Order: sequence, then structure tokens, then C-alpha cells
Amino acid sequence: MMKRQTSKDDETECLCSKFQEAFCILGKKWNGMIIESLLIGDSLRFGEIAKKNETCSDRVLTARLKELQKLKIVVRKTSPESTLIKYELTEKGRGLAPIMTDVHKWADKWCDGDK
Repeated sequence: MMKRQTSKDDETECLCSKFQEAFCILGKKWNGMIIESLLIGDSLRFGEIAKKNETCSDRVLTARLKELQKLKIVVRKTSPESTLIKYELTEKGRGLAPIMTDVHKWADKWCDGDK
């Protein structure tokens, strides 16, 4: 349920700071697409994520993955027996699955697919 905060100084309502934080994360360009790629692919190498998001530059993808790691939404895993690096969603990141499902439902109903 969405909560609204009321300022003590005036009686105007503002959006909950946690709600604002969530939209800052999900609304940042490419974050939703990266999260969706990892929900579908489970554990992916950088190149696999890049291939699913072809119009995102490697530089931006690297920056977004680092940001999502810092937020503990994505984890970077290395294989002990090789130099193989993969990215996976954390429990926090997998918690976004129902939200992404709802976005798909909304998009199917309201978006025409033309850019």
C-alpha cells in the first residue's frame, strides 16, 4: 500500500521517501531492462546482458551494474576455477519479480510496441 507523508509545517502530502527511492532505482534508464534480463536469464555474463540490451553502451551497462551491485540488487560472481564472471540478482533483486510481471501486464494492455 502506498503511504503518503504529510509535512508538519504545512498540510501538503508528499510521496513516501521509500517510494521515491524505489522509483529512482527502477526509473533510471536501463536498470529495469538489466533486472528483467537477469530475472529471465538467472546468471549471465556481461556480454549476455549486453546482447539482451543492444542499444545500451558497454560503458553505461558497466556503470548500471556497479550501481545495482552497490544497492545490493545484483551480485557479481567469479568462478574460483576460471576467470568467468557472471551477474545474478540477489534476494532483494529477485523480490522485484512480481513488479516486473505487473509491468509486463500493464505494457501488454497499454503499450503498442512502436517506438
